[in-house]
Amino acid sequence: MGRGKLRIYLGAAPGVGKTYDMLSEAHRRVERGTDCVVGFVEHHDRPRTEVMLHGLEQIPRRTIDYRGAVFTEMDVDAVLARAPEVALVDELAHTNVPGSRNTKRWQDVEELLAAGIDVTSTVNIQHLESLGDVVESITGVRQRETVPDEVVRRADQIELVDMSPQALRRRMAHGNIYQADKVDAALSNYFRPGNLTALRELALLWVADRVDEYLQQYRGEHGIRATWQARERIVVGVTGGPEGRTLIRRAARLAEKGAGGEVLAVYIARSDGLTSASPKELALQRTLVEDVGGSFHHVIGDDIPSALLDFARGVNATQIVLGVSRRRAWQYVFGPGVSATVARESGPDLDVHIVTHAEAGRGRGLPTVRGARLGRSRTIAGWIVGVAGPLLLTWLLTSLDTGPGLANDMLLFLSLTVTAALLGGLLPALASATAGSLLLNYYFTPPIHTWTIADPENIVAIAVFFAVAVSVASVVGLAARRTQQAARLRAESETLSLLAGSVLRGETALHALLERVRETFAMESVALLERVSEVEPWTCAGSVGPAPVHRPEDSDVDMPISDRLALALSGRPLPAEDRRLLGAFAAQAAVALDRRRLVDEAEQARKLAEANHIRTSLLAAVSHDLRTPLAAIKAAVTSLRSDDIEWSDEDRAELLEGIEEGTDRLDHLVGNLLDMSRLQTGTVTPLIRETGLDEVVPMALAGVPGGSVELDIPETLPLVSVDRGLLERAVANIVENAVRYSPDATPVVVSASTLGDRVELRVVDRGLGIPDDAKEAVFEPFQRHGDAPRGTGVGLGLAVARGFVEAMGGTVTAEDTPGGGLTMVIALGRAGGRAPVQPEPPGLTTAATRNVRTN
Repeated sequence: MGRGKLRIYLGAAPGVGKTYDMLSEAHRRVERGTDCVVGFVEHHDRPRTEVMLHGLEQIPRRTIDYRGAVFTEMDVDAVLARAPEVALVDELAHTNVPGSRNTKRWQDVEELLAAGIDVTSTVNIQHLESLGDVVESITGVRQRETVPDEVVRRADQIELVDMSPQALRRRMAHGNIYQADKVDAALSNYFRPGNLTALRELALLWVADRVDEYLQQYRGEHGIRATWQARERIVVGVTGGPEGRTLIRRAARLAEKGAGGEVLAVYIARSDGLTSASPKELALQRTLVEDVGGSFHHVIGDDIPSALLDFARGVNATQIVLGVSRRRAWQYVFGPGVSATVARESGPDLDVHIVTHAEAGRGRGLPTVRGARLGRSRTIAGWIVGVAGPLLLTWLLTSLDTGPGLANDMLLFLSLTVTAALLGGLLPALASATAGSLLLNYYFTPPIHTWTIADPENIVAIAVFFAVAVSVASVVGLAARRTQQAARLRAESETLSLLAGSVLRGETALHALLERVRETFAMESVALLERVSEVEPWTCAGSVGPAPVHRPEDSDVDMPISDRLALALSGRPLPAEDRRLLGAFAAQAAVALDRRRLVDEAEQARKLAEANHIRTSLLAAVSHDLRTPLAAIKAAVTSLRSDDIEWSDEDRAELLEGIEEGTDRLDHLVGNLLDMSRLQTGTVTPLIRETGLDEVVPMALAGVPGGSVELDIPETLPLVSVDRGLLERAVANIVENAVRYSPDATPVVVSASTLGDRVELRVVDRGLGIPDDAKEAVFEPFQRHGDAPRGTGVGLGLAVARGFVEAMGGTVTAEDTPGGGLTMVIALGRAGGRAPVQPEPPGLTTAATRNVRTN
């Protein structure tokens, strides 16, 4: 039988009509022939809701006596025995009365779903566990009854029941929600308009996130790349310039106009070397976009418009925000620019916003991509101007009837040489000067169309022209190279400054550093390799990116750090000038690796110090807590051996009983000390087997006084993967601790239930409880909370219990018991080896499934 389907009616506040809508749907389904029953519905004396129950089959509730009062809860066994198609279960976050089958109602629902029964339930947004602190800050009321978000997220259908705050307050004022004597207090406290508006927004956003998850999953399964404008998702294209902060803030304002909008900033780096943006500025923009609730993405792509559009369509974006180009007006002759290209190719599914900013038209500034070498496109342009330019100019001048004269011709050819030098550097300028000299000689110096020069003055003019052209080309080329070198050094200095700052701030995580290397040099993967000696194989100390190499010789770039340490990069060869900066990263990677090892050593030292503390505490325990039962045994034995006193049979029995009690206490204390020693030395090796809790837990309660524990372990529970001996000892310690601190007239409740792939065992007492800040401290060795008297133990019971359970892959946590007290929750791995047992018919209850007082 398959798992049942869960449908949840989610409301922003009590009274919006969740239960009413659920019952209305139930009537519709019954009319269609669906077998639908009411497992538990609470109408809260609301007449209209109560009327909706008429005509629906209701499963009788289970009656529970608790502290002299009678309560009713859903009878899970009865619903399972009835086995309807659909069961209505109201108030999913409800906490069941102690003595119920499960602690929480959502756990009851999990059992129904596991049995193949569809469940329709209700819950308010304030009962979601992750929103507890948010709701408390809004309303001032802490929600004690919560349900894990994952339980609600796993629902097959979530239907939002919405109502405006004004309409809800009118419904409250008419007495449709609470009794008349409670209306005024409710309206002036929890049901204030501001509270209801905030809760309504929480509900809408939570459901929107859930719907977005469904949408992304569907698009991924069906390979859909086109944008579906179901939710405003705004992509901001940043270049690393100062205008990026303006664009991010503008995108954040656009996102605020549409509820649930999302901002994604993306920087696209070319794959040919150091990223062309300031690392410091990118770090500032990353922080800014995260502050406004967005996310920052680093993408590699040579065609920036195409990469930006691919990213936007990949995340199902609806808008793109770009800045006005920083290029000057004359630079548009080389192309329309990124903004215009993106706007033209975005299509009808993406809106493109081009935002003005203070940097518009100021130029791009110094390039920082390749250092001392000009870019490939500029070099090609320089050669075109240097070679084709003189030929084109010659054709233009010779086509004129009357030329401007030899002097002006030389100036025109000289301007081409200067332009070639500016674009491509020295070599294209030399080619332009040579071509210009030859063309001037052949076409413009008499005799024309010959390589001879009749007038000596023309020889001097051409020679001077060539010398000036070469000189100007050299100066311009040198200036261009120095400009590029300065730009590169600026990029390197900013990168090194950011790297040094991370060291000073202690940000030396090896993974983060390697990721920064990969982004800076646009590599596919980076690995830090080490070896014990020169003859030993290399091992990977840390890596980022797909398919990192395992040997330096297999990488595209190998940066040795020492004889036993090397940084290996894969993706493309790296130019020599980039290796200097890579060397700084490599040295920092070695420092990060050493730091990580020092942290590990410090952790080992901490453990040694903790062990020393335990030994010191052990000496203190031996000096007092262990001497107490020994003293009692010594006194009883001495009394029995005394010849001057004639002991009666009753006195002799009492002394022997004291000896037995002291011996048992001493045995228990020594056993806990030995167990803690095993845990500290790591010698606990669990023998994991599949077993049932109903077989182990009763054995653990053998030493508990009769009538002090109520046991509720259903036979329908699945098997758990545990070590029976360790689990028995852990449960015994926890139950004994609960009995010690629970009132004499109130038994401790031990119950079990399932949650997904886990089985939870709960030990519930009704003692004074402990504050939240002490819930972890009680598991520390030699810790006893509150005013526990000396001699009651050395404070190892809970520490040993947690250690044993964690050794088996489980967890032990402390929670507040509703109504007062403490609940210890033991979560164990589900083996899945037992098929659920069909419940007994109503009225036939086995000894293992009813509440049993242990003897």
